[in-house]
Amino acid sequence: MSLLSVSHLRKSYDGAVALADASFDLKAGETHALMGENGAGKSTLIKILAGAVSHDSGDIRLDGALVAFRAPHEAHQHGLRFIHQELNTVPGLSVAENIFLGRPYPSRYGAICWRALNAKARAALATLGVEHIAPNAPLARLSVGDRMLVKIAAAFLEDDAKASARPARIFVMDEPTAALTGEESERLFRIIGVLRNSGCGIIYVSHRLDEVMAITDRISVLRDGRAQATLPTTATSKAQLIELMTGREASEFAPAAAPATTGPIVLSVHGLNNATLSDISFDLHRGEILGFVGLADAGLDRLTRSLISRAQAGQVRLEGKPWSRRSPSSAWARGIASAPRERRAEGLLLSQDIASNIALPHLSWLNRWRVMLDRRAERARAEEMRRRVRLKATGLQQKVRELSGGNQQKVMFARAVAGNPHVLLLDEPTRGVDVGAKFDIYELLRELASGGAGIVVVSSDHEEILHLCTRVAIMRDGRIATTLPTHGLNPQRLLALCYGEPTG
Repeated sequence: MSLLSVSHLRKSYDGAVALADASFDLKAGETHALMGENGAGKSTLIKILAGAVSHDSGDIRLDGALVAFRAPHEAHQHGLRFIHQELNTVPGLSVAENIFLGRPYPSRYGAICWRALNAKARAALATLGVEHIAPNAPLARLSVGDRMLVKIAAAFLEDDAKASARPARIFVMDEPTAALTGEESERLFRIIGVLRNSGCGIIYVSHRLDEVMAITDRISVLRDGRAQATLPTTATSKAQLIELMTGREASEFAPAAAPATTGPIVLSVHGLNNATLSDISFDLHRGEILGFVGLADAGLDRLTRSLISRAQAGQVRLEGKPWSRRSPSSAWARGIASAPRERRAEGLLLSQDIASNIALPHLSWLNRWRVMLDRRAERARAEEMRRRVRLKATGLQQKVRELSGGNQQKVMFARAVAGNPHVLLLDEPTRGVDVGAKFDIYELLRELASGGAGIVVVSSDHEEILHLCTRVAIMRDGRIATTLPTHGLNPQRLLALCYGEPTG
């Protein structure tokens, strides 16, 4: 008997079908991948399992018994735990308070027992082998990767469970490694192995094919809200998965060669210093895609933000001219576009529609006579960008919060490239994006580079860096340790360089 069984689930939103016929089963002691392109229905299926939305028809069974979760606490009481790709944390609270979000705090004599709160949070972090994060530290001071570790730790928090509640036995992980470095991901994979060996079931959602092939037992594929196949991982190839997810031949997604560097310097950075970064210096040429990689404490999560904001020291020159009064608004005005790592907290207006989000930093050239916004021009540009990034949506007026995570990423990317920037700063540009959309983005980046744009890509995906970039800067301890051509490198060698192995 399966631990969890989903049969013929259907779900529609205002006539738009999100799930048409979704079915799969999860066995005890199994890691089961759920895969599909952005908009295939994975997020909707997870929301149904979490009790966040109700399904229109179909069955969900636990140990053979029919269930229907009407609220998240009901799923929790039945032993389901969820790790979502979006952080949904509160930076103003401590690490321990974030781990306890949505749960009652330990109390003593009617007051919060802070000692117990911190002790339980420390134990949850220790489950992941995390010792460098203090439970009482403000979350705002942590890197994005460490914030994700805090979010993951919350799933392992020991509850003072009611007698009727079941212990945690099903873990649903939605892009858990999207914000993690290699060593942080390996730590999570070890925990998944422990859970699997203890008889828990893990539903694993990821667009990273290598990790899916490495850690899962079976793979179920959704396309356009319908189940396509469930296959043993050992009997499945990457090419087969790509074809099942996209309906296209895997050969269509073969990476092109990285662009050559031939143009003059468009961005020059010298001696950039702040609390995280030290003596950052590099030149970016027109037509070049320059990559940055490093380990968790390398300072990558602050790099692009520091380039467009005032630092404690250092110089930035645009096309040979000093740029002293740096700010995000000044950057956009000067043709420097950016896409931050944390799209929901830093990049998007979730309550606004797609067209408004794409147009936001470009209002100056969308103004008619500097009096009113030219809505026709706004819609035309947004529609063009929607086609270029292959955004899946019901229309430009759809609210961004209603989109899948990968399509939200596409909106942010579309906004960054809508103004044909001279310099493009991208921090994890394909985070949570499916394989087909990923290569669409690669193609668009190469198109921008061939048109003369200089592009900086910060990414934890080493294959992405090698596919896209001519040169790569290796960062360690907030500094650029070395910069070298990507030609002849492979992901294993790149990781070794991040750990400090010599370049020779």
